[in-house]
Amino acid sequence: MGIIPARQRQTPRRIRVLQIILLALVSIISYGALVLPLALDSAVTTVQAGDVSPNDYQAPRSIQYESQVRTDEARLAAENAVTPVYASPDPTVARRQIERLRAALQYITLVRDDKSSTRDKKISDIAALSDVALQPKTIEKIIVLTPGRWDTLQQESLSVLELVLRRSIREQDLDSVRRSVPSLVSLSLNEEHAALVAELVTAFVIPNSVYNADLTEAAKQSAREAVLPVFEEYKAGEIIVLRGQIVAPAQLEALEQLELIKTENPWQDYLGAGALVVIIGVYVSLYFSRRRMPFLFEARSLAVIALIFVVAVVSARTTLTDSTIPYTAYLFPLPALGLLIATLFGVEAGIVFGIAISFLAPYALPNTLDLMPYYLASSLTGVLVLGSARRVWTFFRAGAAISGAGIAMLIAFRIPFTQPDGIELLQLSGAAIFVGLASSSLALVLQYFLAQTLGLTTALQLIEISRPDFPLLQFFLRNAPGTYQHSLQVANLAEQGAELIGADALLTRVGAMFHDVGKCMNPMFFIENQPQGQTNTHDDLDPAEASATIIAHVPDGFALARQHRLPRRIDDFILEHHGTMITRYQHNKAVEAAGGDASKVDMEKFRYPGPRPRSRETALLMLADGSEARARAEHPQTEEALRKIVLSTIESAQKQGQLDNTQLTLRDLSIITEAFVTILRGTHHPRVSYPQEESAVQNIITGPRK
Repeated sequence: MGIIPARQRQTPRRIRVLQIILLALVSIISYGALVLPLALDSAVTTVQAGDVSPNDYQAPRSIQYESQVRTDEARLAAENAVTPVYASPDPTVARRQIERLRAALQYITLVRDDKSSTRDKKISDIAALSDVALQPKTIEKIIVLTPGRWDTLQQESLSVLELVLRRSIREQDLDSVRRSVPSLVSLSLNEEHAALVAELVTAFVIPNSVYNADLTEAAKQSAREAVLPVFEEYKAGEIIVLRGQIVAPAQLEALEQLELIKTENPWQDYLGAGALVVIIGVYVSLYFSRRRMPFLFEARSLAVIALIFVVAVVSARTTLTDSTIPYTAYLFPLPALGLLIATLFGVEAGIVFGIAISFLAPYALPNTLDLMPYYLASSLTGVLVLGSARRVWTFFRAGAAISGAGIAMLIAFRIPFTQPDGIELLQLSGAAIFVGLASSSLALVLQYFLAQTLGLTTALQLIEISRPDFPLLQFFLRNAPGTYQHSLQVANLAEQGAELIGADALLTRVGAMFHDVGKCMNPMFFIENQPQGQTNTHDDLDPAEASATIIAHVPDGFALARQHRLPRRIDDFILEHHGTMITRYQHNKAVEAAGGDASKVDMEKFRYPGPRPRSRETALLMLADGSEARARAEHPQTEEALRKIVLSTIESAQKQGQLDNTQLTLRDLSIITEAFVTILRGTHHPRVSYPQEESAVQNIITGPRK
């Protein structure tokens, strides 16, 4: 039976359904986490200028912006300061009024000089003048004036009116100009005559300068344009408006600039959040559909990743949208998600989900454009520096890298645009350092907790249980030393193969070390633990009974693994390293005992319970275990003989369908063959026999001869 290339292998239906369900749930929850703070946040209010502030508001970050409100106020003040523009005094108005005054004076003169008219008739005629309404007493005084004095008053009246009308007289200034007429009369006249002149002139004083609306509007426009934009500035933590205060227009503008309140329907945010969640979901789906990583086929791993991601998104959105504490958005340990997933499921998974949450978490925040690169670069750098996370100190190295990347992104994307002061620079740098330390510490603690409680496997855990002083390995070495050495040889073979085909080499090595640990429960039954020359106990037992005893090392190993709390991933190596193969030697003995009639032998009594290998790592162990055991038993003398052993082992596993559920490709099998041959050639090469130095040995035993 051939091996189906991994890219052509169909994902099991139940796993595909689970993937779709989890993707939909995570997308829905992520969308809710993005839009729910916008819907429930008290910042989304209908506060208007003049309303009472419902909360205390302070700037979550430093900001400088062009204040339209302040600018409009300054422009309005400049416009109001412009005085109305009037046209220059119109000389035709002065001439017309002087002519009217002259005509009135001439009429009065004719009436005065009329000898046939009576005094009362003269008074009534002068009072009938339409251009000037003189008081009766004034008319009586004019009538009794001497001709010479009247001529003088006439000339003075014309002179005063000409003098008044030479200056600009506006409608609103008319009363004040008329009141100033008496002060312009010649001081050579007595008070009574000066009053007569003032009364005559005042009636003919009218506006001679008209308001020019076009010029006035042009002057106001020039004044508005001359006002430079007004910039408003707030420092991080500065109070904008307190609860209970009346919200001024400038304060309302500041709240909107900092996005502490929104007065519009945020449907744009809802639409944008939906688009972002959809593209992130498509990105993750497409990436993993082409990479075919092992955790994608494990329901438990998929559920754990979904849970971790959802918790991270909800926590981040809850924290980052809290604007009551300055720099809160820069203090959240978001890179911990990438570190944690990289530790549990590999660097690639950490990078993918680190990118995803770096886009989702800071969405629609006031400082999104610097938060996004801040968290994106920090997450990617941390995951890449952490690598396989085989040492505790690599977590702290990753934390330092996260801090450095965060500071670099702040320098690149925040400082040039906000121009913070020294205090703010220190606070931002401190936030980046805190994020690095908190992310690495949180990932270190959570990976241990999740590994212990959910049975996940981490590099640190594998390294810990592979140490020679680990209690189960010590028990293994003391009780079944031959099997222990065999396990080490198999571990070397499987590890090399895993490295060359891109499988998890550390997991493969550690799994191989424990795969036969069940033989500790009955070590002397297995030939590798029997002293040289001892009778093989297999020959004294019924083949079916011997087979059952051999097969028992699988469940015995599983029980020991549970007793010593080995990672559940190691259980797969113990249970799958023989798959559903049969104990060939015992089966053949049973067939011989049945007279060569295989139909009389129940093959299922000689079959391992399985399951068959379900990953490349456990398949590698099966092939390495079989190849090493056969090479040790057959003692091949040439490389060609070794190659036949390895190829025969692989072909046998293929024919029995043991590799059908793995992701091994034909190319992988070719690489594995060469790796096994190379390692086994170094292990089983012929050795030179050295002659025994009898005299030296005898001297050591009996002492030198005399």
